[in-house]
Amino acid sequence: MKNFSSLRYRLLALVLIPLILLSGTVMLLAYQWSSDYTYQQLFTKVNTDLRVASDAFTQIQDKARQQLLALANSSQLRLALENNSEAETHDAQANTSFKVINDLLSQQANEAGFNYLNLLSSNGAHKMGVNGWQGHQSPTSPLSSKILASNTQTSLSGIEIVDMQVWQQQTELQVLDIEIPVLYTERAEPTLRTTESRAMMIRALQSVYDRSGRRVAILEAGLLLNNNVEFVDRIRELVYGPGSLTSGGRGTVTVFFEDIRITTNVMLEDGSRALGTRVSSEVRDAVLERGETWVDRAFVVNDWYISAYEPIVDVSGERVGMLYTGFLEKPFREQFFKAIAVLSALVVSGSVAAAGAAVLGARSIFSPIENISAVVRATARGDYKRIGPLSTGTEIGELAFQFDAMLDNLEQHRQRIERDAQELEHKVQQRTEEIELQNQHLQDSINLLQQTRQRLASAEKLAALGEFTAGVAHEINNPTAVILGNMQVVVADLGDRAPELATETDLIFEQVYRIRAIVESLLQYSRSAQQQHDMQSVPPATDLPLEITRPSTRSDEGRVESTGVLQTDIEELVNDTITMLAHEFKGRQITVHIDNQSDLSATIDRQECQQVLINLISNAIHAIEQDGKITIVARNLGTQSITLQVMDTGRGIESMHLDRVFDPFFTVGKALGTGLGLSVSYSIVRRNGGDIAVTSELLKGSIFTVTLPAR
Repeated sequence: MKNFSSLRYRLLALVLIPLILLSGTVMLLAYQWSSDYTYQQLFTKVNTDLRVASDAFTQIQDKARQQLLALANSSQLRLALENNSEAETHDAQANTSFKVINDLLSQQANEAGFNYLNLLSSNGAHKMGVNGWQGHQSPTSPLSSKILASNTQTSLSGIEIVDMQVWQQQTELQVLDIEIPVLYTERAEPTLRTTESRAMMIRALQSVYDRSGRRVAILEAGLLLNNNVEFVDRIRELVYGPGSLTSGGRGTVTVFFEDIRITTNVMLEDGSRALGTRVSSEVRDAVLERGETWVDRAFVVNDWYISAYEPIVDVSGERVGMLYTGFLEKPFREQFFKAIAVLSALVVSGSVAAAGAAVLGARSIFSPIENISAVVRATARGDYKRIGPLSTGTEIGELAFQFDAMLDNLEQHRQRIERDAQELEHKVQQRTEEIELQNQHLQDSINLLQQTRQRLASAEKLAALGEFTAGVAHEINNPTAVILGNMQVVVADLGDRAPELATETDLIFEQVYRIRAIVESLLQYSRSAQQQHDMQSVPPATDLPLEITRPSTRSDEGRVESTGVLQTDIEELVNDTITMLAHEFKGRQITVHIDNQSDLSATIDRQECQQVLINLISNAIHAIEQDGKITIVARNLGTQSITLQVMDTGRGIESMHLDRVFDPFFTVGKALGTGLGLSVSYSIVRRNGGDIAVTSELLKGSIFTVTLPAR
């Protein structure tokens, strides 16, 4: 596999990359310059074509006026008019004059190509017909108004837009010659028009004077532009004659009424003329709306043309249409790309030839260098290889000789270094083994010291707790004995009323016994494992009278099944605990949500479990203070365990304190706390074969999770 990062290819890249960049730059600049120059020439040509077409369009209007002037000055027309007056006559001489005038008008209209040629009275109220002068209502138009308003206005011509009700008065004009269906055209402005029935006409008026210089009649001629293909073909022959375009080029001329082609030699795909198609909205806005001359590439009906447009202005100075000239862009682009392809082929051929010469010329340099590179790689792998003498007598040959000598010296040094390295490695290995052994002894000592410190700290805490709880138990048991004794006297004194207050008295007895159980739990917590074992065979000490017994009227106590296993119903326990702590919730906006999804019973003493739950809920209440939520969730953990979670939205516990929350006497944020609640709860849960853990996030709340064995 070739290594394209080798010196050979890097040197070739230094030669070929600039050559390639230069060739690409030359072709790009040639393309850009040729494209700009070619299109500049094309736009100049089409703009010139538009000027020629515009002049031809103007000359046609002037020619119409000149033809009417020649007819008005003809002696034949004057003689015929002198034999008639504007009043109606019916003698033979008048009839002969009428025929002469009509024949003369018909002949002149055919020769000039007018669609109609009329002779009107001097005031426009009568028109010469076959039978003489007839009443005529001249349509309202700027040209007619101008020539009738002044006897000195002799000749006028220009573009006029004629509505349907006006051109229908001319018997020579047919509907098929004027009405044009409006076709959908890509890129055109949307329109609702389906037919264009207005006529765009070149209209000319000429006054006729008698020998005394008095106007006796007016000649009126009209050249219809709608569907007048001879008109645009004549202009096209003038603008795009033979040899004016490249091979395959097609020149076109179009007259638009507004944005609709009313006469054109642009062809549709089916070979018919594109009458009724419309100009693109871009051209329409520039020419009709802003009155600009538009010269650029344009999409004409179905292909791209080099196009030029200018507005057509009527006799009132309003823009009523457009005159267009253009030719197909495709033949010019084909020739342009052919020329660019030839130029690119020449540039690429020259570049390839230059690159080949560079490769052949550099081969004599690459081969010795590659031999030296091969020896370097072999030496790096540890192989013994030398360059040897080279045929070339240049600096590269001297370099090869000196390189071989250097390799021999390096080989001698390498062998000496290997011997020294082996000796050093042996010594380092010995010292490393000694250090590792010392480190292991030191780590064992550290571990032992840490274990001893932890045991000592735990023993000190338990000793202090034992002394404290022993005193507390003694002081609490005496008042509870007195309470129980007096309660028995109260129950006896109640007599018949005792059943009525059974619920209250039973609750008092139950809570007193609960106090006693809590005290016993504190004592058990403070005793060592050996002390607990010694005391299992001895009845627990009590200061209560033997004759006092605990009532057993309540049904929610922990129950012992026939198997001898103590079981506690979690749902009942949670509900009773919430009721018991109802006074803690007073004055606080705290909601409690209980979600019990466990159908197992915890194998733990009910009083001990309730003590744990009271501690957790009380801590949650104090953590929330005023507004928040406590959620208690119970779920099965397999078939042998229950998880009981107490979640709050309180202030949370800092991460630095999480490891100490179950330590005795440790408390944070509780002014009246002793720091024993969680420690006692931890002891109760662990003693019953369970576990308790905590997770917390500051300012978001805490979650205490108790795992208990269950059946």
